Amino acid sequence: VKGRCLIENVPKVSDILDLIDIINGLGGKAEFVGEDTVVVDCTDLNKFVASGESVRRMRASSYLMGALLGRLKRASVDLPGGCNFGVRPIDQHIKGFEALGASVDIEYGVVNITADSLAGDTVYMDVVSVGATINVMLAAVLAEGTTVIDSAAKEPHVVDVANFLNSMGANIRGAGTDMIKIRGVEALHGGSFSVIPDQIEAGTYMIAAAATQGDVTVTNIIPPHMDSLSAKLEEMGVGIQEFDEAIRVYVDKPNLCLLYTSPSPRDMRRS
Repeated sequence: VKGRCLIENVPKVSDILDLIDIINGLGGKAEFVGEDTVVVDCTDLNKFVASGESVRRMRASSYLMGALLGRLKRASVDLPGGCNFGVRPIDQHIKGFEALGASVDIEYGVVNITADSLAGDTVYMDVVSVGATINVMLAAVLAEGTTVIDSAAKEPHVVDVANFLNSMGANIRGAGTDMIKIRGVEALHGGSFSVIPDQIEAGTYMIAAAATQGDVTVTNIIPPHMDSLSAKLEEMGVGIQEFDEAIRVYVDKPNLCLLYTSPSPRDMRRS
């Protein structure tokens, strides 16, 4: 992106502060200008190597690969760390980059990606991956031609990234479905955007209210984003009341019955 971006509703947490340091180290300019507002200007960003502890300690640093590849046609990024609960490979990210014409090599914990140019293609995700879907979008918005992501992730934050990129001049259609089409553009421009509320954070409070048999109203959320969780809580006997930008979670039954899921054969073999 060449130009100034003003991004609102950004949490001031360690991952964001690390990301700001990384952007500044790459030649861009980023800073908080309010409690939840960040200004980013990457007009002069010219470095493609993102390394160090700040990169390695968070999962979201993987998005630097797609962003740098799209912008500079080159990226060298340390393998991400962060929330390592279970296996979280980046093979689908690599598959997407290679489909666009990039060469990918992992050596000594660094993902090196290079491309003379990027050309649109169809990328079929072997497994649905939020990270890979977003990373391919980040690279494909500046590729030549049309890229199709088949079996794409449909989470609200995938849609939000697509909306953000579109607000800066990208041409992305189909976000929120399992097929996303990206028509490459020559450049992106700055602009303003407000990030959606975090449905995972909201869900955590909703579950806590149910577990403690409380009565809690979670505000500043988008209720349709919580539909799957709300449905499961209602199956458990939890009361759910939706408002325009809030959800009330309450338990008015003395004996709340939790859902029981039978163990899988694999789990039974392990026991």
